[in-house]
Amino acid sequence: MRVLLTGANGYIGRRLKRVLKTVPEIQLRLMVRNAATLGAEAQGLEVVEASTFDPASLRRALAGVDVAYYLIHALASGPDFRQKDHLSAENFLQAAIECGVKRIIYLGGLGDKTNASEHLISRIETGEVLSSRPDQIQTLWFRAGVIIGSGSASFEIIRNLVQKLPVLITPKWVSTPAQPIGVGDVVRYLSEAATLPHGESEVIDIGTEAMSYGEIMLRAAKVMGLKRRLIAVPVLTPNLSSYWLTLFTPVPFTVAHSLIEGLSSPVLVQNDRAQALFGFSPQPYEAAVAKAIEEIEANQVISRWSDSDGAAWEKHQSADIADAILIDRRRMPLGELSAHQVYRSITSLGGDSGWFDYDWLWELSGAIDKLLGGYGTNRGRRDACDLRLGECLDFWRGGDLQPDVRLLLFAQMRLPGRAWLEFVIWEGELIQTAYFYPSGVLGRLYWYALLPAHFFIFRNLIKRIVERAAQMGKV
Repeated sequence: MRVLLTGANGYIGRRLKRVLKTVPEIQLRLMVRNAATLGAEAQGLEVVEASTFDPASLRRALAGVDVAYYLIHALASGPDFRQKDHLSAENFLQAAIECGVKRIIYLGGLGDKTNASEHLISRIETGEVLSSRPDQIQTLWFRAGVIIGSGSASFEIIRNLVQKLPVLITPKWVSTPAQPIGVGDVVRYLSEAATLPHGESEVIDIGTEAMSYGEIMLRAAKVMGLKRRLIAVPVLTPNLSSYWLTLFTPVPFTVAHSLIEGLSSPVLVQNDRAQALFGFSPQPYEAAVAKAIEEIEANQVISRWSDSDGAAWEKHQSADIADAILIDRRRMPLGELSAHQVYRSITSLGGDSGWFDYDWLWELSGAIDKLLGGYGTNRGRRDACDLRLGECLDFWRGGDLQPDVRLLLFAQMRLPGRAWLEFVIWEGELIQTAYFYPSGVLGRLYWYALLPAHFFIFRNLIKRIVERAAQMGKV
């Protein structure tokens, strides 16, 4: 059975890919926009570069496929995401039918269109499009609510709030009912769906017991060994709630706002098809929380909510550091240090490790970025040591990784221009370069206003990288 997995770099896609690779009867093909972002994860797998907005490339990706997973959404693409989601699903459905695909498997969200947020409506409409031709192709449409797992946006919010705030001031939506589910169970349903006996198209709702969002937070706190109190107030609007989440959690305003909008509507399971078709029940909520905490503490987070921000990669691809007209370059001899030692030191930047010096300046920049609706430094990183191409690192994202040679980061801060930070190990030297392409006069004023701070930050950064490399020792 040849299976096509779209969204292979996303939060669910990365985890599903690991499972499908182990199924003997499945020949897995990955569809991505840029094959370079897969790295070693794609070893031994067939990879096709394609876009749902390019029908010709879609047909190449779907040729000879029996089952296709649709794990794509356009939320990060801008205000017209709903129209893009609709067109993307239509293109995928048409190409799948033309290529003789037997089954589409789609993961959407629970909810009712009559009272759902625009984001949830778009997910529901996508499912409706993919299920619109049951006489020509079978569609298994899974619907899930709050997904609990290390690195999921929902769980990152829950964990950060209950860990940081002894008393939680919450809006009235804390009484809205929901049925959360562990990410492991979501992946199990999706993976087993590929080999189900062929039948009719299905809508399959998945979730654990129903509880309010307030209970979700308090029960998570109990698993973490914390005592927390909720105080619901009627004055927190969706915008104020989004800013509140932005300040205390890693998610930016746009993600927080989309989630908050969806919290006013119940997201409850409306059918029992999951039990009838698969015969197992998802693990209890507390077990899912405990598993997520265990993965975080063991530094074994497989994927994060920020993995699915493909628009960031595309934006970087269309902007070259050669455009930069303002540059800060530093050089440091490496002496007896190996390139590998120095590269390990470079790729451990950010997250809990900080930026080795003047962390308060980086944190101040992150706080300002957060207030402007950006990612800030508390987005952190997935793993303390491992860094993948296209992965986030505080308010940067990995643009190019060449082991023991080069790391290029591009900024996702709210800036009056475009910025990159490059580290190159070459002929016994570490070369550190900050590039900036200003937008008009404001961009130039921004750069020159920060020159004093840049002097200390960048001068000390390269020194500390080399010092840390020496401390890490040879491997």
